[in-house]
Amino acid sequence: MSLRQVDFSKVLNDDQVYDHMMKSYDQLGRDWIVHQWSWMNNVYQAFNDHYKYLIVISLVEKTLQFYDQMNIQYSFDHFYSKSSLQIEKFSITELCEKLQLPKETVRRKVLELEKLGVLKRIKKQIIIDRSVFSQVKPERQVKLTSKYIYLISEIFNKDGIYPKKIDAKYIEQIIKKNFSLVWRWFYRMQIPMIIGYHEMFEDVATFHVWGTVAMNQAFNYKKIVGESNIHSLKPDYMSFNKGVIEEEGATTGVSAMSLSDMTNIPRATVIRKCKYLIDQGYLKINEKKQYVMTGFNISKILPYQRKVFKNKAKFLRKTLNLLTIS
Repeated sequence: MSLRQVDFSKVLNDDQVYDHMMKSYDQLGRDWIVHQWSWMNNVYQAFNDHYKYLIVISLVEKTLQFYDQMNIQYSFDHFYSKSSLQIEKFSITELCEKLQLPKETVRRKVLELEKLGVLKRIKKQIIIDRSVFSQVKPERQVKLTSKYIYLISEIFNKDGIYPKKIDAKYIEQIIKKNFSLVWRWFYRMQIPMIIGYHEMFEDVATFHVWGTVAMNQAFNYKKIVGESNIHSLKPDYMSFNKGVIEEEGATTGVSAMSLSDMTNIPRATVIRKCKYLIDQGYLKINEKKQYVMTGFNISKILPYQRKVFKNKAKFLRKTLNLLTIS
C-alpha cells in the first residue's frame, strides 16, 4: 500500500483560521450564533436540564479521548450501534473539576440520571445506557456544523488560504466517517465554552436566555442593514458586534414569552433570569417592553468571546485539514 504524501503548504494553522474568521465576521457572525444557539437548545431539551446533558457529554468525551489515545476510530453509525458506553475510573471529583461545579450539584445530577436509567454505576465504573443516545445522538448537529464549516471553507477559498472546493454533504460524510475523532474536537471546543459562560453568568440557563436575545439582535441587524444596503454591513468582528448591540440590531427586542417559546425554558424562569441580567447590566427593557442587550456587553462579553474563538479556530483548523487530506 502506497503512503499518501501530505502537502504541508496547504495545511492551515490556528492563527490563519482565527484572523480570516474575525475579519470576515459579517459573513459568519449570524450563522455562528445560530449554530451555537441550536446547540444550546439541544443541551437543554435532552433532559430539560443543561447540567445533566453536560455530565453525559463530558463522560462521552472522556471515552472519545481514550479512543484517540489508543488510535481507535469509530464512524458515526458504528459508535451509536454500541449497546452501551463504558467509562472507567469515574469519580464525582473528576466531573466537578472538569465542569467547575459544586460536588453536591454533580452528585445530585448523577443520581437523577441514574433514576432516568441513563447512567449505571458499578463500583468505580459507569455505564451510559444506549437509551440516552436518542437524546444525545447529534444527527442534526452534525448537519449544522457541516453547513458552518462549508461557509468557512468558501470564505477561506476566496481568501486564497484554502484551495480545496468542498460542499456541506461531503463535509458531513467525512465527519461521520471520522466521528469519534472529530466529535472529540467538537466537545473540546464546546464544553470549555459553556463552562466559561457558566462562570460569567449566574448559571448556564442564564447564558442560554442571554444568547437567545443576542441571536434575535443579530438577525435584526443583518435583516435591517441588508435590506437597506448590503455593503454597509461591518465586516470585522468588533464593528459587526457594535452594530448588533448598539446600532440597528438593538431596534427590536424580544419578549419573555418569545424567549420561553424559543428555548422551551419555562416563562417564570426566563423572567427571573432576565431580571438577573438587567441587574447585572447585560440587558435592558425597551419602550415596547422587550429585552435588548446593553453596551456593557461590548466590554464584558466580547473579550471572553475572543478566547472562545481561539478554541473555535483550533476545531476548524483540525477539521479543515482533515478534509484536505481525505
